[in-house]
Amino acid sequence: MAGLLFLFIVVNFADKVVLGLLAVPIMDELKFTPTEFGLIGSSFFWLFAISGVLGGVLADRVRTKWFLVVMALSWSLTQLPIVMGSTIAAFIVARVLLGVGEGPAWPVAVHACYSWFPNEKRNMPISLFTQGGALGLLLAGLVVPLVNLRWGWRAAFIGLAAFGLIWALVWMLVGREGPLDASRSGDSGAGHGQSLWRVVRDRTTWGTILMHFVSYWSTAGALTWLPAYFQRGLGFDNVASGRLYGLVVAITIPLALLGAWWSQRLIARGWSSRRARGRFSALWLIAAGLIFLLLLLPDLPPMARVASLAVGLALASGMAALVPAMLAQIAPRGRRGTLLALDNSLAGTAGILAPAIAGVLIQRHAGAWGFELGFILTGVLMLAGGVLGWFTVDPEGAMARFTRMPSATPGVAVTRKAAAL
Repeated sequence: MAGLLFLFIVVNFADKVVLGLLAVPIMDELKFTPTEFGLIGSSFFWLFAISGVLGGVLADRVRTKWFLVVMALSWSLTQLPIVMGSTIAAFIVARVLLGVGEGPAWPVAVHACYSWFPNEKRNMPISLFTQGGALGLLLAGLVVPLVNLRWGWRAAFIGLAAFGLIWALVWMLVGREGPLDASRSGDSGAGHGQSLWRVVRDRTTWGTILMHFVSYWSTAGALTWLPAYFQRGLGFDNVASGRLYGLVVAITIPLALLGAWWSQRLIARGWSSRRARGRFSALWLIAAGLIFLLLLLPDLPPMARVASLAVGLALASGMAALVPAMLAQIAPRGRRGTLLALDNSLAGTAGILAPAIAGVLIQRHAGAWGFELGFILTGVLMLAGGVLGWFTVDPEGAMARFTRMPSATPGVAVTRKAAAL
């Protein structure tokens, strides 16, 4: 099942990045300005957060098998307006609908994957699982420019629609739930009987979500504008920029796996989750932000700029495995899917802002500098998010606070009173 969920994320991320990989040919053919294209890129996230939260609530109440099928089929259908249309409105409608379909995808898939692994063994499986996203970006970076060169940019959207349909058909035949479903196995998270609202208000929760938000900002900006930066900013052609994008992703994969392995190793050696996950994540974000700020150096060669962005994005991508592990650790009983969806949705709001703001900067500043201003802003945000995360994220402290609070679940409260007697 983990293999099929891996492929699910491959499709998910390929759908996300295809627009960015085809930014230059689409803008050239349809005469879209950078501001207009930035608006199209951000439209994917307009309803992403709302659908993500609703999907997470449903994931706690229904079997994930058919939920995943519906999402994959919706992705395929939403490629069609782009294939058949040529207006800004058609692109926005298609991307908004794709965002609705993909909003719950990551938290629901992680929720399903967690049903196969206990808390202390989740870092590496989820990191390997999340590399489906990296593989989707890598394959898209290599294949989409070639498809565009041979058959035109619309053919890439048709191919992705077919890929999603095939996955849905296979999952319908063999997909199933894991043995550690939180609602039936007691894998309830350390929040126990506390309400979701109490968990969300805790500084560990919002500090973790904040780190995810700034990490997502870097991802959303790169998905929309990084291939275009390679072409219009650094002067590479469409195929070369796709290969460079693939190189960026190829650097991301081992570094993200190293981070997850290292963190899990520290936990196995007795380190607290605060140090092994929370502060570890904060340090990686701080490093990512500082590396992005290297773009301020005026004499930095083009390939050094590519390398800086690649390493910075790789470090930031480590949040994909560590953030869900920390939140699952403190989730209330039976609400893990909802908490993961809430995190993904709030973090996903960065996708509304990052492409649009970058688009305005690109239109106002000619050449590479407009693109680089957007990446420098990203570096500042990651630096700030890492510093705040260092001081706020403490899963064990959150668990202790929840234990001292009166439970929101009557049965749990009675049990605690009896134990006290």
